[in-house]
Parts: sequence; C-alpha cells; structure tokens
Amino acid sequence: MAAIHLPTTDLRKRIEASLDTIRPYLEADGGNVRIIELTGEQILRLEFTGTCSTCPMSAMTFKAGVEDAVKKAVPEVKAVEVVNLTPVH
Repeated sequence: MAAIHLPTTDLRKRIEASLDTIRPYLEADGGNVRIIELTGEQILRLEFTGTCSTCPMSAMTFKAGVEDAVKKAVPEVKAVEVVNLTPVH
C-alpha cells in the first residue's frame, strides 16, 4: 500500500475552504465529503460520507459541485477523485 500524503496546512485549509462552499448542499441531504489524501502528483482523493456515499446522483454532484469547487479554488490540484463514487447505471 502506498504512503498517504496529507496536504500541507495551508493547502489543506484552502481545500477545506473550497469543500465548505458545497458542504451545506451535501449536508442538507444527509451527506458530506472528507479528504483522504493529496498524492505527490497533486491528485486529491476524497470520500463521500453519509447518504452521498450511496446516492445515485453522486457522480453528478462530484462533477458539477465538488471537483469544480476544488479546482477553481486550488489550482495546484491537478485532479480530484472520489474513492467511493457511486457508478452511474
């Protein structure tokens, strides 16, 4: 298993601030998102929690909300992945 790299304090604060802009919408439906790691390649790995982890709309929420918010606020992040994204059927 690869080592987990957590973002530096400043970078983590900026990522958390970007996630905080969309958290009210996730929380309104009983869900949330948390940081798993930021790789050395600047790939941010997240996990949906609560109802977001099983929601059939989670892929759309990720693309239209989470990924967009992070990439706009923290351009150093090259890609955003959700480790437990519900596949679209």
